Parts: sequence; structure tokens; C-alpha cells
Amino acid sequence: MTELFPVFASLCAGIAVTCAAMLLLSFLQEVRIDKEAAKMESVRKLPVYFRLLMIFSPNVEKLVASHAFEGAEKQIKNQISMAGLERTVTATQFLAIRILSTVFGLILAIPISAQGNAMTGLLLFALLAIYPGTWLRSAVAKRHTEILKGLPNLLDLLTLSVEAGKDFLTALRDILVKRKPDALTDEFSRTLQEIQLGKKRQLALKEMGKRVQQPELSSVLNSIVQADEMGVSIGQILRIQSDQMRAKRFALAEKLANEAPVKILFPVVVFIFPSVFLMLMGPVLLRMLKLVG
Repeated sequence: MTELFPVFASLCAGIAVTCAAMLLLSFLQEVRIDKEAAKMESVRKLPVYFRLLMIFSPNVEKLVASHAFEGAEKQIKNQISMAGLERTVTATQFLAIRILSTVFGLILAIPISAQGNAMTGLLLFALLAIYPGTWLRSAVAKRHTEILKGLPNLLDLLTLSVEAGKDFLTALRDILVKRKPDALTDEFSRTLQEIQLGKKRQLALKEMGKRVQQPELSSVLNSIVQADEMGVSIGQILRIQSDQMRAKRFALAEKLANEAPVKILFPVVVFIFPSVFLMLMGPVLLRMLKLVG
């Protein structure tokens, strides 16, 4: 029985180090450098950890450019487009960051494992290996959620402006000027600039839907394009879409609220219950082992 205590203590130490590393990476994600650029690109930023690895990315980009990474590069390019990071990082650079992060994790894991903390080294390696991909998927999900939250209000304002007699593009431009910077404002501003530079409105809206790949936004854009092609009143389409988006937003909020008790069950069972058990039963078990020994 006493032989299991070092194993259990090592496992707890590994979990603690992993949690501390995740907390540190989460903190670094929020740290911003180049304040002037941050004011202009406040929506699209990379963690400092990625920016440090980008210094060494040119050394790996030749390897990434091979045909072996063609599928992974295409997938990352699609995710970068959905996350709105095209102006910040390329797919080749991000794939190089993933490789460098994995190598860096391996370099750290070897000496830690050599000192007898194999579990800690393995967890640190796994954390650094999966962190870039996890962060990118999280950025996409966060941006899609932000778009879903802001879409009903934008549609309401567009509906009122169009029904008041304004042109769709004029109403959109006036609304975007007064809105706070967010993912939805960023995408519509980009689309509006493309239209002003000569691209057809229908084509620009379709490309926006393909670029973002947010289901609700794609549904709205397709409805606007179809209404434009068929000559239907855009105001009526916008009002219907606004009601549908608001209903979906409320449904999403109810879904997240119902999932909260299930999500909190894992940390309670894994972290809180063992601590309480050790505090309550630890002295009793030690005394029993002394009596038996």
C-alpha cells in the first residue's frame, strides 16, 4: 500500500504542473505586444508564445512546403480564414509553429523525464504538441459564437434602415461606422470594401459566407443573395432572418445552461473529491498502516 503513495503523488504533481502550464499559456494568450498595432488589429492577435515561435518558423517553412503537409496546410488555411487571421499569420507559418511547438515540448520533456518525472514530461510534451491546434479551433468557435450573438442586432438595424427607405449598402455602411469593433463588423466591413472596389454584391456576400463558414451567417447571406436575384423586398427577408437568429441565440443560451452541470462534474470528481478524500481519510489510512506495520 505504501508503494502506491509515490505513484499517486507523482500523478498529482503531473496534473498540477499541467494545470499551471495551461494557466500560464492562457495568460500569455491575453498578453499583447506592439500596442499601436493592437489598436488597429484588436480582433486578430496571436499569443506571445506563437509570436516567439514565428521567429524560427522560416527554418521550418521549407519542410512544411513539401507535399506531405499539403492536406494539413489546406485544413489550417481554412481554419485561419474562419478565425479571421489571414492578415496575421499564413497557413505555412502556423503549421511551422505547430511543428516547432512539438519539438520544443520534446526538448523540455527529455530532461524532465531523465530526472525521474516521466509523467510530468509526457504531459508537458502532449500539452505543447496539441496547444496550437486547440487554440486555433477555440479561436474559430469563439468567433462563430461572437458572430451569432451580434447577428440579430445587426439585422434589426438593417431592417429598420431598409424599411425607412435607405439602400442596403448605405444602411450597412452607416451601421458599421457606429458599431463597436467585433468579428461581425470586421467581416461586413471587408465585404463592403470589396463591393466599393467594384466586386458584385452577390459575389462578395457569397465569398463572405464561404470565408467565415458560420451556418447562421451563411443562411442570412444566402437569403439576401436570393432576394436580390429574385427582386424580393430585402426588408422582409431581413426581418424574418432576424427573428430566426434571435430564436437560435436563445436556444444556444439554454443549451449552454443545461450543459453546465455536466461540464462541472468532471473537475469536481477529478480534482475536488480526491482532495477531500485525502484530507479526511489520509490521517486514518496512515495510522492504520502504522498499526499494521
